[in-house]
Amino acid sequence: MPGKPADRHGAQVVRVGNRLDAGTVEDVRPRLHEAVDHGRGDLVVDLVELEMIDATGLGVLVGTHRRATDAGRRLVLRNVPPRIMRILAVTRLSRVLAVESTSAFVA
Repeated sequence: MPGKPADRHGAQVVRVGNRLDAGTVEDVRPRLHEAVDHGRGDLVVDLVELEMIDATGLGVLVGTHRRATDAGRRLVLRNVPPRIMRILAVTRLSRVLAVESTSAFVA
């Protein structure tokens, strides 16, 4: 389940828990959509804790991306674990979804 959105440097940050799958999307989807609808700037989804994602979870990310784009915003994935990044690459979603490079937050 994502944490509460927090504004940082003009971006709205939402942290997703350790699972984004059929069992968690009913809690996650409304929070991400609310963040898109009521925020401003980039919507950064922090995946640092994410261990498991399935097709339903990927669908939530794509749906949130579309909603953000329609609202004139950008969805950005942050702290994507290597295993999850491989899934995004295999599904070619890494070409559609913006993924923050690790060098962007190393300081």
